[in-house]
Amino acid sequence: MNTAASGDPRIQEVRVTAEEIIAHLVDGRVISVPLAWSWRLSEATPAQRENFRLIGTGQGVHWPDVNEDLSIEGMLHGVPARRPKTRPAASAPRKVRRDETSNKRMKSARKKIARG
Repeated sequence: MNTAASGDPRIQEVRVTAEEIIAHLVDGRVISVPLAWSWRLSEATPAQRENFRLIGTGQGVHWPDVNEDLSIEGMLHGVPARRPKTRPAASAPRKVRRDETSNKRMKSARKKIARG
């Protein structure tokens, strides 16, 4: 079955401006979504935004420099990319108990004695 005949939307051309991602579809439609929908593209340089390739026969777009993929279905149905949750700050260093410190010293002393 021909993809175009099936009515599946496919991207023919993409353009990214300072404010939006614009997709020209093979059926003549032009759709756009806010650039903010893709936090990776929002933070990318213009050169990174211009370096893309179509996925498959136009089902989506991939930007290799920023590892971003957008599907035409997501754009049509209003599914913005989610920013990953940030990891909690590294926990404070664990306090070393006095007996642990003395164990390390003893191991070090034993190695010195064994070496002679």
